[in-house]
Amino acid sequence: MNRIGTLAMTCWLALTGTAQNKLDSVQHVREIVVVSKPAMREVVPSQKLNGELLERLNTHTVADALRYFSGIQLKDYGGVGGIKTVNIRSMGTHHLGISYDGVELGNAQNGQIDLAQFSLDNVEEITLYNGQKSAIFQPASDFGNAGSVYIRTREPVFSRSQESGVRSENTHLRFRAQYGSSDMFRLSGLWEQRISETVSSSVSAGFLTASGKYKFHYERRYPDGTTAWDTTAVRQNGDIHAERIEANLYGRLWQGSWQVKGYLYNSARGIPGAIVNNVWKRGERQQDLNTFFQAAYDKSIGNKFATRWLAKYAYYNTHYVNRDSTQLPVDNRYKQQEIYFSTANVLELLPNWSASLSYDFKWNKLDADIWNFAYPTRISNLVSLATAIDYKHLKAQGSILATFINDRTHRHGDLSATDEHGQTRTSIQKLTPALFVNVYPFRGTFFSLRAYVKQSFRMPTFNDLYYTDLGNANLVPERATQYDVGFALNKHFTRGIVRHAEMHFDAYYNTVHDKIVAYPKGQQFRWTMLNLGKVHIKGIDVEAEADFQIGKDWVATARAQYTYQDARDVTDPADSYYNDQIPYIPWHSGSAILGLKYKGWDLNYSFIYAGERYDEQENILYNHMEPWYTSDLSLRYQFIVHSAKFIVQAEVNNLLDQDYEVIVNYPMPGINYALSLTVEI
Repeated sequence: MNRIGTLAMTCWLALTGTAQNKLDSVQHVREIVVVSKPAMREVVPSQKLNGELLERLNTHTVADALRYFSGIQLKDYGGVGGIKTVNIRSMGTHHLGISYDGVELGNAQNGQIDLAQFSLDNVEEITLYNGQKSAIFQPASDFGNAGSVYIRTREPVFSRSQESGVRSENTHLRFRAQYGSSDMFRLSGLWEQRISETVSSSVSAGFLTASGKYKFHYERRYPDGTTAWDTTAVRQNGDIHAERIEANLYGRLWQGSWQVKGYLYNSARGIPGAIVNNVWKRGERQQDLNTFFQAAYDKSIGNKFATRWLAKYAYYNTHYVNRDSTQLPVDNRYKQQEIYFSTANVLELLPNWSASLSYDFKWNKLDADIWNFAYPTRISNLVSLATAIDYKHLKAQGSILATFINDRTHRHGDLSATDEHGQTRTSIQKLTPALFVNVYPFRGTFFSLRAYVKQSFRMPTFNDLYYTDLGNANLVPERATQYDVGFALNKHFTRGIVRHAEMHFDAYYNTVHDKIVAYPKGQQFRWTMLNLGKVHIKGIDVEAEADFQIGKDWVATARAQYTYQDARDVTDPADSYYNDQIPYIPWHSGSAILGLKYKGWDLNYSFIYAGERYDEQENILYNHMEPWYTSDLSLRYQFIVHSAKFIVQAEVNNLLDQDYEVIVNYPMPGINYALSLTVEI
C-alpha cells in the first residue's frame, strides 16, 4: 500500500508542479485512481462528490450534500439544527449504511444516523453505492447493506523540498468563519502537522450556534378547496449550540498504512415540532454527546495478499426533555455503547481472480432511566466470503454474507426464552448472497453494461423491539431483494470545448417483505410494531455530468440527476391504501449543478426538485403534498496574500423564496443568506 501511496503522491506533485511552473492557463485535471492489485477494481461505478465541488455548493453538512445524489430521499425537519436522515431507493433509512473513514456508523437504538452532526469542513469526498461497494476488500458488514455512503475525511499532504526551490511543508492551518440567517454563526479550524517522514496528524474543530428563527408562510386547505389556515409566523424553539472536534493520527508503513481517530460531538437543541392544532411552539429539547474512537491498519504482503484491521468504541448519550404543558412531562436519558472489530483479507488466486474473507464483531448495549426498561444487549457476528474476476471485457463479483445476531434483555415479557437469571434471549441467523456483473463490449472503457441482484435484511432496532408499551420482541427482520440493470458512458477529450462527459443510467426493481410498521393494537393512543408491510419498488436513476474548457481562463461544469420511483404498498388487498404510493416518496425528483470558474472567481448555481407525494398511506386529496423546488446561488473569490490563501464566499439559498415542506407541518426556511471567510496558511 505504501508503494501505491508513493505513486499517487508522485503523480500529484508532478501535476501540481507542472501547473505552477509551466502552465499559463487554467487546467482541469481529472481524478487519478490507483487500486492495489489483489483488491481489483470496482464492478459497479459509484456517485461521488469531491472536496472541490463540496466547497462550491451551498452545503454545510453531509446530509446537505446527499441531496445531489440520485435515488436518495432526504428527510429534513427544517432549520439549521433540524434532524436530517436519508432513505435510499424507497427502502428506508435503516437499509443504508454510513461509513466514516471506512468504519460504519451505528445507532442500535433507532437505526437512524443524524447526518446533520457531520460537518463538511474536513470531508474530502462523499461516495454513494447502490447495492454495496462492489470491491471485495471491505468489512463484512459492508456486504449487508442495500446501499452505502462512504465519507472520507481529508488526509494531510505536504510538499517536499525540490530543486525548483519549493520549500518543504510541515504545517497547514485553515480557519473559517461564517455568518448567516437565523442568527447562524459557524467557526471552524483545521491544523495539519507533519511529525516525521512517516507520521502526520490533523485536528479539526468546529462550533455552531443559531437561534433557528425564520419566517414561514403556513397555509392549509380543506378537501373542498376552502382555506383552513393562511398565516405568516416565525419558527420557534429551533435553536442549536453544537461543538465538534476530531483528531487523527496517520502513519505509513512499508506496503501499508495506519490511522487512529477520535471524534466528539456535543449539542443542545430545541425541537420545534409540527405546526398543528394552532400550536406554534413546543417544549421539547434534546442534548447529545456522541463520541467514538477508531483505528485502522492496512498491510500488503507481497503482490498477492492484503489485510485490513479495524477497531472502534462508541458512546452516545442522549437527554430528551419535554416540558410541553399540554402533555405529560418527560425527562429521559439514553446511553448507547458499541464495540466493533473487523478484519478483511484478500488474496489473488490467479491473475485477474481474487477472493476475500472478512469477519466483523459488534457489541451494542442500551441503557435508559425509564421504568420497566428492557436494557437490551446485542452481539453480532458477520462472516463474508467474496470473489471477483477481471478478465478482458468482463468484471464480476459474487459474495455471501452469514450474519449471527443474539439479543439479551433484563425485562420479563413474552420473549422466545427466559433463563434462570430472569434474562431473555433471542437469536437470528441469515445468509444473504449478491452477484454483480459489468461488461465492456468495446475496446477501452468508455461504455459498459452492468447488472446485479442482491439480498439483504435489516434487524429491528432496540426501539422496535423493546420500547415500553410500543415495542414487539417477536419482530423478524425486514427482507429486501434488489435487481438492477444499467449502463455507463465515460469519455475524455483532449481538444474542443467539452473535455469530459459522463452518463449513468439504472433501472431497478426492489421488494421489501416483513416491513416493520407501527400499528394500532385496540386502545386509543396505544400502538405496537408489527411485520405487516410489503413494498414493491420500481425506479430509474439517471446521472450526467460534463466539464468544459472555454478559452484559456474559463472552466465550466454541469451535473444533473433525475430519479423516478414507483413505490407501492402491496401488503393487503383489503386495505384502503393497497397499491398506493408509500408516504413521502415522490414519483419524480432531481437536481442540477452548474458551475463557472474564471481565474480566482467561482460562480455556482444548484437546483433541487421533489415532485408530488403523500404524507400518509392513503393517496387521497387530504394527504397530498405539492411539489417543491429550491434554487441556491453562491459566489466565491480566492486570492493569495503573503503565501496565505483567502477565500470569500457569499451564498443565497432558496433564491426564489419558495414555501415548501419536506415533512408535513414542518415548514422550511424561505430565502436565506450566508457569508463566509476562509484563511489557509
